[in-house]
Amino acid sequence: MDDRQLSHRQQVLDLVRQRGVLRPRDLQELRIPRAYLSRLCDEGLLERPGRGIYVAAGADMGENQTLAEACRRVPGGVICLLSALRFHDLTTQAPFEIWLAIPPKAWLPQVDYPALRIVRFSGAALEFGIDEREIEKVPARVYSPAKTVADCFKFRNKIGLEVGIEALRDCWRQKRATMDQLWEAAQVCRMTNVMRPYFEALT
Repeated sequence: MDDRQLSHRQQVLDLVRQRGVLRPRDLQELRIPRAYLSRLCDEGLLERPGRGIYVAAGADMGENQTLAEACRRVPGGVICLLSALRFHDLTTQAPFEIWLAIPPKAWLPQVDYPALRIVRFSGAALEFGIDEREIEKVPARVYSPAKTVADCFKFRNKIGLEVGIEALRDCWRQKRATMDQLWEAAQVCRMTNVMRPYFEALT
């Protein structure tokens, strides 16, 4: 193995440590052949948990790693609803799918791993309340606790009204959002009439 090959191997390993999750196209900017991903898998230094996804061998494949992979696969998506509740520790549920919001006319992601549940938001409901985070070294966007609670009421027919009620109570008790923030999110999602009785029960 010549010096150039050794350099490419090390660059790939350094990159996966920095980013947590690698896709073949990530090597293009460094002009490294994609074949190195397969070679490093064969050597047991990388693992391929899904098509087009590579992680360091032995990497923790917990909830946050799965969220990170989803964000890498759908960089324009926003973690929402049950996945956002879980991220903010506002539910005891552990959703099997990663819930992501995308614009109404965006391309529907064709991803075999991780399992995704795509919902389409538009206008202010899409743009409001996005927190920029980093999950397992991967840039991620997730709705704030207040926005997530309002979304749960908006999508109560999909996830159940009791989920929204529990999320609102937990958000308030844990002081994850003020009443003003919750009310603003309810206005954006046009849920003020639905949520008003539950707000009154809290105060």
